[in-house]
Amino acid sequence: VRQDGTIYSVYSFARKLGQACSSGISGVLLSIIGYTAATAHDPKVVDGIYNVTCLVPALGMILLFLALQFLYPLNKKRVEENAKILKADCLADGVYEIWFETKDIAKAAKAGQFISVYSNDGSRMLPRPISICKVENNNLRIVFRVAGKGTEEFSKMKAGEYLDIQGPLGNGYDLGKIAAEIKAEGRSFDKAILFGGGIGVPPMLELARRLDCHKNVVVGYRNSQTFLKEDFEAVADTDVYIATEDGSVGAKGNVLDAVKQEKVEADVIFACGPTPMLRAIKAYALENDIPCYVSLEEKMACGIGACLACVCKSTEIDDHSQVKNKRVCKEGPVFNVKEVEL
Repeated sequence: VRQDGTIYSVYSFARKLGQACSSGISGVLLSIIGYTAATAHDPKVVDGIYNVTCLVPALGMILLFLALQFLYPLNKKRVEENAKILKADCLADGVYEIWFETKDIAKAAKAGQFISVYSNDGSRMLPRPISICKVENNNLRIVFRVAGKGTEEFSKMKAGEYLDIQGPLGNGYDLGKIAAEIKAEGRSFDKAILFGGGIGVPPMLELARRLDCHKNVVVGYRNSQTFLKEDFEAVADTDVYIATEDGSVGAKGNVLDAVKQEKVEADVIFACGPTPMLRAIKAYALENDIPCYVSLEEKMACGIGACLACVCKSTEIDDHSQVKNKRVCKEGPVFNVKEVEL
């Protein structure tokens, strides 16, 4: 076996073994152990044969983390599938969509959740977290922007090909709970504003489809490439307002400029987009005493709450870390805006 081929096969075996163990804490660490062991070969030997002594401690750690999986399972609702691509298209410059055919993930998904998409290149260990844009029966749609080698690979995929995906992940919009909380305060839940900015636009589509009230969708783009605009316009009981940075479509400026220009009102706000946008929306919501729920964007590693790479500052102490942090991939990505610092 050649060295490059052996490195790939050992890594892949370790990750698959981790996935078979419910992809919990042991799954993440098995992947790391497998990759480390796979790259720790003796360069003096030929044909990629490994120095067995470097694998002994790794095997011991594997047994330890297999035991830990039974003691600390993370999320039994999470599923991994080798999903078939039904459709793959370019929607705008650098923005692409993929439709997956799934067995269980689409049926379990809520608006605001995401999936982890694994590269077919074994040298890329970590998955890419991508929000769920739309669900139809067993089919699931994601829309993403090319931001690196992983997403560049996904952008070149074709219908009929396959990718490993894991999900649904994170806490999405619990609309029943949100409506109950708002009504318990004596407020109405008759109309909502859905803010989306940039690549924070896609997850707002499934939310619009599931909300049982009048929707004012306010979405912001860089220019006239208003991807998903027609999809929002097709949702029942929905008005769509556009803001563009260059003023080519709709209001010139940001989403709040569009709200002020069109005098849009609402009983509740939902938002997803870059942090500066969410920070401004939080100030607007608090100033106008409007309940607000935001979906945060953060760089992630494991996607299941084990590595703490995606924590955000919170206004209360987290039960997991005992500090004022929350894991965006686990407690989020959806938060009541009063729970987080932006």
